[in-house]
This record gives sequence, structure tokens and C-alpha cells, in this order.
Amino acid sequence: MAPLEVICASFGRSGTDSLRVALNKLGYNTHHMRTMIADQSSATLFTQAYRHPEEEADWDHIYEGYTAACDWPTVSFMTPLMKKYPDAKILLIVRDPDSWYQSIKNTVYKHHRKVAESSNGSMKNLLEMIQTIVLDGAFGNPAMFEDEEAIKRKFVEHIEWVKKTVPKDNLLVMELGEGWDRMCQFLGKPVPEEPYPHTNSTQEILKSINDLVNEQKAAAEAAAT
Repeated sequence: MAPLEVICASFGRSGTDSLRVALNKLGYNTHHMRTMIADQSSATLFTQAYRHPEEEADWDHIYEGYTAACDWPTVSFMTPLMKKYPDAKILLIVRDPDSWYQSIKNTVYKHHRKVAESSNGSMKNLLEMIQTIVLDGAFGNPAMFEDEEAIKRKFVEHIEWVKKTVPKDNLLVMELGEGWDRMCQFLGKPVPEEPYPHTNSTQEILKSINDLVNEQKAAAEAAAT
């Protein structure tokens, strides 16, 4: 069985953390940026794969132990992943570009530097991956975030690319907050009795970032004593 059975093609801040929780409830083990914060061992592998697209990455190794993947860095490797796992089901969650822009600007863009400045070096590889694949790769450069229309255009263009590229039988396009029914039917899974999860609101992710910054500061202070 291929390691990845389900891949979400949506940019981060499109309900991908709620999807991670939902897929895990359906029995998958889901790779997500949040899982990489806990285990940063593959960050360098993703960065190398992005910088050297002419070399085929060992995706089975990179995603070892996972059966589903969503969020960055996965979304930046849709072409090689669809080639590697042609039978994987592709999910695409779409949302209003205006609200998406505000969400990502106030989280990923605004606080990446804050985390980087507080880092004691333990997050070097993860921060380098985010800079390379997300800020520089997906959006051109961090300064582009000040150009709202350009960033929203990249968001919309990516959605249209996915719709045109993924075979229709392998693709489910979902609205943000849609729920279980169509997704479970698409994946061949029974619908859980519990409500579809809703996690990782802007306030939740800001709290997670602040907690991470405080942990980094505490570690640095402890090392200095």
C-alpha cells in the first residue's frame, strides 16, 4: 500500500489543521506543519527536495509512517507526489480569498520573524524550510505579503491549477467548514457521529506561536545560567 492515501492540495490557513484532526479520526495518520514542529527531522529533506526538483526525492522515506498529508510543505510538492502516488485521493478546500489573506498575513507572515528571532538554534532547519518553501517559494518573497492583490492572485491561481491538473475522479473540492458527508463518501469511510472538528483559528495559532516563542526564550535563559 502506498504511504500516502490522501493528499490535501490546499494552501495553509484553509482549514488544513481541522482536516488533519478529521482525517486522523477516520483512521489516517496525517502529516501537517504542526506535526513538523513536534518532529523536525524531515525539514532538511523537504528543503533539499524543493531546491533540487531535478532529483527524485525519497518520498516513501520522507512520509514514512504517514498515510495522509496536508498543509505546507506538502502542498508545494503536488506534482511529484501525484506522480509518486497516482491513486491517492486529493482534497481541495477552498475559501474566500479576502479572509484567507487576512488569516495568513496575521499568522505565518507576521510571526515567522518573531519565532526566528527567539530561536536558540533548535528550529534552524524548520525555519529555513518555511522560508525556502513557503515565504520565498509559494509567494516569491516575504515582502510580497504587503501586496494583497498579488498574494490573493497566487492563492486563486493555485486553486485553479489544482482543479485543472488533478484527474476529476481523484479530486474532491470542498468549501471551508463543509463537514463530513461528502468527504467520507469520497474516501469510502463511515461518517463519524461527532461533529466535524474546527481547530486552529487565528487566535489558536497565535497562542501556539507565543507559546513556542516563550519556550525558546526559556531554553535560552536556562542555557545561559
